[in-house]
Amino acid sequence: MIKQLRIKDYILIDELTANFHEGLNVITGETGSGKSILINAIDLVFAPRVSKEVIKTGKDKATIELTIENRRHNVEKFFAENGVDYYGTEIVISKEITPNNVRTRVNGTLVNQDFIKHLKNLFLDIHSQHQTYSFMQPKSHIILLDNYAKDCYGEKLNHYKECYRQYQEFKNQLENLKTAANTTESQIDFLKFQINEIESAEIQSETEDIDLQAELEVLENAEKLKELTGTSYWAINGDDGSIMEALGKIKQNVTKAASYDEKLTPIEQCLIDAIENLREVGSDLRDYSQKLDNDTERLNNIQERLYLLDKLKRKYGGTLESVLKTYDDLSKELSAIEFSTQNIAELEAKITEAEKQLNAMAEEISENRNNYAKVLSSLVQDKLEKLELPKARFEISIRPKDLSPDGIDDVEFMISTNVSEDLKPLAKVASGGEISRVMLAIKSIFAQSDDINTVIFDEIDTGISGKASQSVADEIVDLAKYHQIILITHQAIIASKADKHFYVRKSQNNETQVDVYVLTGDNRIKALAELAGGDINEQSIEFARSLIGS
Repeated sequence: MIKQLRIKDYILIDELTANFHEGLNVITGETGSGKSILINAIDLVFAPRVSKEVIKTGKDKATIELTIENRRHNVEKFFAENGVDYYGTEIVISKEITPNNVRTRVNGTLVNQDFIKHLKNLFLDIHSQHQTYSFMQPKSHIILLDNYAKDCYGEKLNHYKECYRQYQEFKNQLENLKTAANTTESQIDFLKFQINEIESAEIQSETEDIDLQAELEVLENAEKLKELTGTSYWAINGDDGSIMEALGKIKQNVTKAASYDEKLTPIEQCLIDAIENLREVGSDLRDYSQKLDNDTERLNNIQERLYLLDKLKRKYGGTLESVLKTYDDLSKELSAIEFSTQNIAELEAKITEAEKQLNAMAEEISENRNNYAKVLSSLVQDKLEKLELPKARFEISIRPKDLSPDGIDDVEFMISTNVSEDLKPLAKVASGGEISRVMLAIKSIFAQSDDINTVIFDEIDTGISGKASQSVADEIVDLAKYHQIILITHQAIIASKADKHFYVRKSQNNETQVDVYVLTGDNRIKALAELAGGDINEQSIEFARSLIGS
């Protein structure tokens, strides 16, 4: 359940902390006071995209923090797999919104949207006006029915969906193979020519041209290099007046001096090291000069090789890396063409077998759907009678269709709210108040069997009054036995059932400000009286007292 909501610099709220009850939490306030801000803030914590417009004017960032108390789900392994600490029953989700970035953290660790989506599916069900629209669309009806019957055929449906995905892959492969099989002979010949041209070059590596260019530079300047290194060697090790001869004399002098003053010993050692290093340098220069050879044949071979590689680079991408990648791509393309002509029949046989298996699975799932559709229809109709729609008839229509990702059934909710009317699609018949009650009926049925902790309703009482309000209130109270409920309402009867009553007020002085209060005692009675009668007077106060039995 949601234990606490903390908001800072969000839309019209400076700072707010709301602690929720585990049962029924009601939010009321005047029209336009900003009642939906609390629910929107909760929803925003889990949202994949957030507008920077939610940052309060004049502030640098907005922050929303939600504390959830987990009593039903084992999430330790899930948290560990995602590198998130789990401290027990409390989970803290925070969202920070700046003009340039949005960061979501769980227990202090940055998380991605998939992680947040999983948490929302575990803990929260929000029903807003947008979701009412989605609820009316036929495409959502099959999802609702399948969710209700998930314990019966959920695993079968998941297996079917995986098989259907494989089936679609087979069909896509077949289409690609048939396209490849239609490639003309001249196109195939050109592919083979290109592959052979690159293959015959026997490219050694992606940097072969760079390595050869460096070697060419040496060969082209062999005489100059021989002269420079040979001269340097003789300057170091020559017979007369060489550097080594001069250093030898210097060493003799320093060694003699060190025998008189041991402070010169480190200098003597440095000189010894320098002479040894210079001797190695001279040796290396001599070896390098002797090995240099004016290899005209090798020079010509390198020039010819570089010419070939440059030709390939000009044709196939500018670098040897691009040439080799082109070779791989062309080889794969040719293999696909050759494969296609041999395997189209084999793949067509796989598709036929897959269709046969899918149809068998879909038939079994369809039979389960039809059975559960009758059960769910009956339960919804019973709920509608309790919600002051005694003449309503509700039925889940299932019509056959071709194989699809979810089976062979078109599912649509049908309703008639008048005895004289035939069953018609839910979206075309029900009024706002009727839609609210149909939605509540289904939510109530689902809630008694699912593991969702918190159910949030944004104005569930749209379009209802009188006895219907009492019925809706009773149903919500019953639902709150199984789940934490947070709802916005305009109905005093519904608000009077709250375990905790929040009141939202908007004030406009120098700036617009939204504040939230927890109502108790006389303040709550006055709020209920205002909801019931519009004005706070003796009659409305008395009515409010009667609602809460005080």
